[in-house]
Amino acid sequence: MKKTNLTDLLIFIISAELVGAISTLLSGNFSGFYAEIIKPPLSPPGFVFPVVWAVLYAAMGFSAYLIYSEEDYGSERRLSLGLYVIQLAINFLWSIVFFRFRLFSGAVVVAVMLWIALAAMILAFRKVKPTAALINLPYLIWVTFAVYLTIGVFILN
Repeated sequence: MKKTNLTDLLIFIISAELVGAISTLLSGNFSGFYAEIIKPPLSPPGFVFPVVWAVLYAAMGFSAYLIYSEEDYGSERRLSLGLYVIQLAINFLWSIVFFRFRLFSGAVVVAVMLWIALAAMILAFRKVKPTAALINLPYLIWVTFAVYLTIGVFILN
């Protein structure tokens, strides 16, 4: 059994959480704006989003740490971590495009790009460490739901 490097684990989790926190800060007054827009059916109340995202960012960071910790997978490991960074960057952009700039059509494009990048990351993770891929399935489900919500807001507003 391989020993966990707590410092590296915390760096991965905290850095993922920071991506979400900085994106939120750059998004502006999202709670007031969210209350004003017409939302599609099944839209959760605004307070749900920060809770869900905090859990998902921690899970992302943990899963990326699991990939980082695998020493036997060279190029597959690098590809997996590269896809992780790409999806995290796209994730970072969504809130800013949607809330700060209120570009609903652009947010749909970003959400779909995030879904594609996330699915690619999960497939790459599966080759290196299946557990890391499984950890991200709730994230994929949530992003699928977010794509639906974003398309709904685009159509209704």
